[in-house]
Amino acid sequence: MLQDTSAAVAALIQRWRAIDTAERRRDPFGAFQRAGLFQIGLPGGGAALDSFSAIAIAEQAIAAATGELGLATAFAGRQLIARFFVAGFADDAQRSDLLPRIVAGTCWAAVAISEPGAGAHPKHLQTKAEPRDGGFVLRGRKAWITNGPVADVFLVLAIVAIEDGRKRYGLFAVPRDTAGLTITPMPSLDVLAPASHCELALDDCVVPASARIGGDADAYPAMALPFRDIEDTVGTATTAGFLAWLVRNAAARIERTDDNALQLGRLEGLVALIDAASHYAVQALDGKGPREPARLIGIRALARTIVDEIRAMLASLPPDDATTRALAAFDVLANVAREPRKQRQMTLGQSLWSERQE
Repeated sequence: MLQDTSAAVAALIQRWRAIDTAERRRDPFGAFQRAGLFQIGLPGGGAALDSFSAIAIAEQAIAAATGELGLATAFAGRQLIARFFVAGFADDAQRSDLLPRIVAGTCWAAVAISEPGAGAHPKHLQTKAEPRDGGFVLRGRKAWITNGPVADVFLVLAIVAIEDGRKRYGLFAVPRDTAGLTITPMPSLDVLAPASHCELALDDCVVPASARIGGDADAYPAMALPFRDIEDTVGTATTAGFLAWLVRNAAARIERTDDNALQLGRLEGLVALIDAASHYAVQALDGKGPREPARLIGIRALARTIVDEIRAMLASLPPDDATTRALAAFDVLANVAREPRKQRQMTLGQSLWSERQE
């Protein structure tokens, strides 16, 4: 039940918040580990924590407590990769190897899909995995790998065959110390710290056949494509938590007038709508209710409206470092995957014309 999940996550978040603030800032991931947050969303932490909803509740609480979008997204990205790719597609041996270490915080898995100059479009990806001596040899380049600089194993999407002009993909677990693997940290955006990214160069990286995750399934439609939607859906919880923090922060800084109270009340009401929509969207990932793409589009549009209004409210006040940093982080994340999101919104609009014709 969601009530049990909320209580279980709240207990872990309370342990995390009890850690000294300076220590949390100095070693943010270590604080997550000590508080037990890395078990959230994964098998082994108990039924109450084994869901997408558990991850969403935790990342929303992190964002609401700190206003740090980079911290919340780094946590959520780590847990989602482990839940979706490892718990969802790995075989028994792979799960037995990886999941206990991920839960304990001694192993990080990062997924490598995008490539320099190609993004994540399957027609343009070039990294290949060629069979050799019962295993595979990987060659290619990857980019924008979230949490890559701290990862212990990379889940690399690579072409395994071309059939009738169509690329087929496999997903391979490539340990950090694999010969031929070069990790290059990408310039970090300070406003998104401690989230970080890297590029990979795979020059004749040899992995055994047992490194392939998901068996012979075409990994792009089976894994890479749905994961994008899962990231977006669970990410709405971070948006809800961040906006709650932002409204509280604005309330503490502006003058206490009736007009400001009226506007704050309106904004708080809009944040509550985003919170509810996010809740239903994530619940659908856990099989509780239908998935509605319009929810995500509405959340993004409403979040932008709220942020723009708060910017206007604070425009005449002296700059506040925390708010300035938080708003800059919001702008960066709002532009991630902008074109695919624009296409989804256009498709939704076009569907209304189709319904009318019918």
